[in-house]
Amino acid sequence: MKAHSIPLKRIAITRSGDKGDVSNIGIIAFSDALYRLLLERLTLERVKQHFKGMVKGDVAFYPMDNIGAVQIVMRGALGGGATKTLRFDQTGKSMGVLIQSLEIPFSDEELALIPDRPPFER
Repeated sequence: MKAHSIPLKRIAITRSGDKGDVSNIGIIAFSDALYRLLLERLTLERVKQHFKGMVKGDVAFYPMDNIGAVQIVMRGALGGGATKTLRFDQTGKSMGVLIQSLEIPFSDEELALIPDRPPFER
């Protein structure tokens, strides 16, 4: 069984926002099967590593099984917040785009679960 790395944007859509120094990202899987894989493989450690150097505080996951989504809340994620940070993009809006490149492992058999196009483009 060969492992493949698939970017998150191929299996889910993301939305993000912020309040002060806290960024939140909503990740909505394209199917129930992809949601189950996401819950298994989108770990706190993987998210912390992806945002290494940017997120200084805790990261929490909140699964929402009824809509096939995960809410990620990252504290200490925005350099102090919009009015305090010296970062170019001072709000959490870009965090949803940044997480789309996070690689998720898939087996050969699981590749069939990934749609050719996102459901909203059909």
